[in-house]
Amino acid sequence: MIHFRALSFGIALALGPVVALAQETNVAFGSIKADPTLPVEVTADSLDVNQEDGSAEFKGNVLVGQGEMRLSAQRVLVIYNEENSGIDRMEATGDVVLVNGPDAAQAQRADYTIESGVIVMTGDVLLTQGENALSSNKMTVNLITGTAQMVGRVKTILKTDGN
Repeated sequence: MIHFRALSFGIALALGPVVALAQETNVAFGSIKADPTLPVEVTADSLDVNQEDGSAEFKGNVLVGQGEMRLSAQRVLVIYNEENSGIDRMEATGDVVLVNGPDAAQAQRADYTIESGVIVMTGDVLLTQGENALSSNKMTVNLITGTAQMVGRVKTILKTDGN
């Protein structure tokens, strides 16, 4: 289900798709609310650990899993908290794909703050929900509430002919 806050339609068209543009749109994301306290599993082709700054860089076919949420990218930088007792945040770059339930989003970059359960995706963001697709410059996903906000030239194609 897509909720359009910044978009209002007073026109009903009988034929053909409608291209809709907006500056901001709120959408539901994922059928399952995520739990950021669950363990994070990361697999990759290679791993470089930096003890000095408390980070780990995963490269090549990186797959991150946390509960039902999956994130894949070519590179993921994991930054640990000050005590090195847990992950503070992750920065994913290169062919980033985020999947939660039936919803999937693609972008050039994703920054995931673990404690808040918020992922900010930037760069040619494309969200697919079944047959619906939306694109924007930036999407902020709250995994805890199962919602997302898309900003910056939001575009979608709305089918009005029943097909």
